[in-house]
Amino acid sequence: MGPLVVVLMVAVLVLAFGMIAALLVVIRRTSDGQPRAGKPSAEQVQVVHEELEQAREEAQEIRHKAETDAEEILRRSEAAAESAAQMRREVEEESRILKSELKELRSDLERREARLAEREQRLDEEARRQSERDRKLAETEVELADRREELLQVEDERRVILERVAGLTGEQAKNELVKEIENQAKREAALIIREIEGTARKEGEKRATKIVTLAVQRLAAEQTAESVVSVLHLPGDEMKGRIIGREGRNIRAFESTTGVNLIIDDTPEAVLLSCFDPVRRETARLTLEKLVLDGRIHPQRIEEAHDRSRQEVQDLCARAGEDALVELGITEMHPELTLLLGQLRYRTSYGQNVLKHLIESAHIAGIMAAELKMNQTLMKRCALLHDIGKALTHEVEGSHALIGAEIARRYGEEEDVVHAIEAHHNEVEVRTVEAVLTQAADAISGSRPGARRESLEAYVKRLERLEEIAQSYEGVEKVFAMQAGREIRVMVKPDAIDDIQAQVIARDVAKQVEEELTYPGQIRITVVRESRATEFAR
Repeated sequence: MGPLVVVLMVAVLVLAFGMIAALLVVIRRTSDGQPRAGKPSAEQVQVVHEELEQAREEAQEIRHKAETDAEEILRRSEAAAESAAQMRREVEEESRILKSELKELRSDLERREARLAEREQRLDEEARRQSERDRKLAETEVELADRREELLQVEDERRVILERVAGLTGEQAKNELVKEIENQAKREAALIIREIEGTARKEGEKRATKIVTLAVQRLAAEQTAESVVSVLHLPGDEMKGRIIGREGRNIRAFESTTGVNLIIDDTPEAVLLSCFDPVRRETARLTLEKLVLDGRIHPQRIEEAHDRSRQEVQDLCARAGEDALVELGITEMHPELTLLLGQLRYRTSYGQNVLKHLIESAHIAGIMAAELKMNQTLMKRCALLHDIGKALTHEVEGSHALIGAEIARRYGEEEDVVHAIEAHHNEVEVRTVEAVLTQAADAISGSRPGARRESLEAYVKRLERLEEIAQSYEGVEKVFAMQAGREIRVMVKPDAIDDIQAQVIARDVAKQVEEELTYPGQIRITVVRESRATEFAR
């Protein structure tokens, strides 16, 4: 039976039960109100009729409610049936998918099993072939061993026959053959090498001689004449007394401030300035010149004039660098490089002025570059900057070639220029023609007659080392090597060094100088600890 039939049957039963219940109620009321005998009155009939109507209405309501419930039950049953059908379809679809996947897995498993079986079969076949190959190889090795023994026997027999015929052993014959071939190869190689070297040397010497000769002949540079003494002419001998001052106060202040020995002797209207450092000596000369022109000479004026002279020397260095660039026709150089070039105006190397040496080397390099059809401006730049590191060797540790290369690289010079600087003393392997020509120009400028003096350079280096030793101690403010290196004057900071420490520094410096340097006579170490009090009256 379907759900609809069940619902209708339930509704009919509910309706029947309602009508029966209504009739039972009417009958019960009738039996309770009146006796069973006799004809019912109109009022009773009316009451019964009303009750029947009421019962009918209640039955109608019960029927309507039953129909509504039946419809609701029917709707729910249909929804349940639809849901059950949907679930059945989903279950069937999942079952179908699972069956399909199971089938694919089974087929894949079967294929893998087939491949494994095939691989095992191939492995078995390969193992069988390998074993067969090993067997054949073993047989071949045995056969080769037998043949080798036979060949050795035949070789021994032939060697015995040859040795008997030639009168030499096999080793002797081999050595004779090798020696003969080696001698022949050496003779042929020597002939070829000699011919090539002769041709190359002839052509190379001819061309190199031509280039270097042209470069040297076209350059006219004055010979070096460096000195460690400067002469300042005075307007009169009475000026010497002013320079010396009361009890030598002015001359001591001048030497302490400038670090230069002031020599006043019997030379009329002249004094001598002695110092190994040309920059310091030039600064002192300008200072003394200003003091003589002014006429007022005392310690404070000496310090003021020295400060102004030091600034003038800096300006002269900058102008010297610019003049060198103008002379060589070089433009667009970093201002710091130009200033460093100008500072080399007062520096010497083996008695040769470094700035003049650089300008001379640049001219020589430009001439050789012109002969070789190379970039003359680039070659001049390489030669001009090859010793730029000497301007900072007293401030930075290391070779001046490597220091100069680092400076040039920092200020944007080309890589060819940097390489020529760092390779001009072979501290870096030479890789370019510019570096080779820079070395040649440097050698030509330094080796020409009168260019350098070894004694002056050694003397200057000894004085520089004396100052470095004293300057290395803590609390030292300034150090001056004076009296041609026979005295070291050390200025210490009075607030950091007391009198006892000053004596200790003097003893330690003397001991270190004895251990490190070789010098004639003796060197006096003077440690000066000076305190000043300055006030202004207004």
